[in-house]
Amino acid sequence: MKIDTTIAKNIHVADDKAKYDAACKRLLSEKIILAWIMKNCLEEFRDCDVKEIANNYIEGTPSVADVPVHPDEEALRSTPLISGMENEDVTMTEGKVTYDIRFLASAPVSGERIQLIINIEAQNDFYPGYPLIERALYYCCRMISSQYGKGFTESQYNKIKKVYSIWICMSPPKNRENSITRYYIEEENLVGTVKEEKQYYDLMAAIMICLGHADSQNYAGILKLLDVLLSTDRKPEEKCHILEHDFSIEMTQSLESEVSLMCNLSEGVERRGIEKGKIYGLIEAYKDDQLPESEIIVRLQKKFSLTENEIREYLKECV
Repeated sequence: MKIDTTIAKNIHVADDKAKYDAACKRLLSEKIILAWIMKNCLEEFRDCDVKEIANNYIEGTPSVADVPVHPDEEALRSTPLISGMENEDVTMTEGKVTYDIRFLASAPVSGERIQLIINIEAQNDFYPGYPLIERALYYCCRMISSQYGKGFTESQYNKIKKVYSIWICMSPPKNRENSITRYYIEEENLVGTVKEEKQYYDLMAAIMICLGHADSQNYAGILKLLDVLLSTDRKPEEKCHILEHDFSIEMTQSLESEVSLMCNLSEGVERRGIEKGKIYGLIEAYKDDQLPESEIIVRLQKKFSLTENEIREYLKECV
């Protein structure tokens, strides 16, 4: 399977976490990666070939965090952005939601095609101060309600498109590692034996993909693919080898370059994290020794290539 990707042209190597996060989202938005996620997580595509999904069922060009995947090529692009698939939902009463990745897909169901709205989120913190699954379900609800006035109006509820919110959790708790869990609407008869058509209530599902380690159970398929793709430890050559040999993805020069850039970005983020940890540790030690702020600044300037203002920012964070 040959992939013609140009993401490498859009990523600049930098030791900045925001750029690393953006690079992760753009890499995940590649159609071949989305196709692997869709085949392994969405029931509508389980019987489809990955290449078939990438070529035939993902509509338009997925957009990423308010900008196109390839912003510098927009003027030259023959395929327009997905109509109505801005990465923001804004209402006066509910505020603004910005999605990492959102796109339209058509699914082969019962001999005909239905349209789906799919959202992909990359999440580092599994405990951000609230249950993550509640946020995922909220995103589903927003994607349904945002269709009003675009996909349907007034009483045309039969035109509502099914939505998926898929969360890729890179640092889940131990008991959730290497797991994929789906949360969806299901019919249950409390009294009687009524049977309604599934398409009338099967309108949303939230899916949690929790990555793990290679020596853990269930480390295969999409769990292995995403772990390798987003790993901060593996070298570019190792990533390329696994993608090519385990997932039949032929590595083009541009894709190899992209994987290499991702590794450089992750190494830069790791180095900055280690340096920040050292700075915070020294500040706490100096404070325990009751050194005045001016002395702390002088000592840190001798140890690190930082300006006085940068050190003062670190001091504020350690209050």
